[in-house]
Amino acid sequence: MKGPRFPGGRASRRTEHVTDTRRALMEAARTLFAERGYAATGTEDIVGAARVTRGALYHHFRDKADLFRAVMAECAQEMAERLVEQETRRAEAHPGDAWQLLRSGFQSFLDACTDADFQRIVLIEGPAVLGHSAWDALVEQHGYLLLAEALTESIQEGRIEDLPVAPLTRMLAALISEASLYIARSEDTARAREEAGLVLDRMLAGLASPAVASGA
Repeated sequence: MKGPRFPGGRASRRTEHVTDTRRALMEAARTLFAERGYAATGTEDIVGAARVTRGALYHHFRDKADLFRAVMAECAQEMAERLVEQETRRAEAHPGDAWQLLRSGFQSFLDACTDADFQRIVLIEGPAVLGHSAWDALVEQHGYLLLAEALTESIQEGRIEDLPVAPLTRMLAALISEASLYIARSEDTARAREEAGLVLDRMLAGLASPAVASGA
């Protein structure tokens, strides 16, 4: 007696296999790119670590650069989600001061810049392999909207001066980007993180409204 037939079973298994293969390639590439860097990692190293064929790699990605772009995007997405979750919890615990929460969020991002995978893949290898436009695109995707919203709220609360939000967002994003690259490229990451955080917060203090700056 034959068992029940499931029309979608074979297609479902095929989809799972495709997903598993892509996941294996991503995980292998991420580990190797973080450890060795892009230039020192060959496609043969990646397919060997992932235990798949070279054909499988080119089925999912155009080339090594395309695979790297996907890995970089994943690293950035994970970090963005982690920071948003962390800062959301902080905002729920300390409501009503968007500017202080934003300053704390900047410091949390600088802490994230010491994460090994994020530092090597996103901050160091990313601009070198894909150009600075790739990093700018990630900042725009994950940072501009949230930053603009926080700045708008800070202005409405009277915490910082009433400045045009669009250029302020861009300039602060550039400042944070340079701080992150300073940390990533330093031989003493811990010291660079401390210095960058100190300078960044001092510069942000200059945006405070006169009443806040005077302690009123």
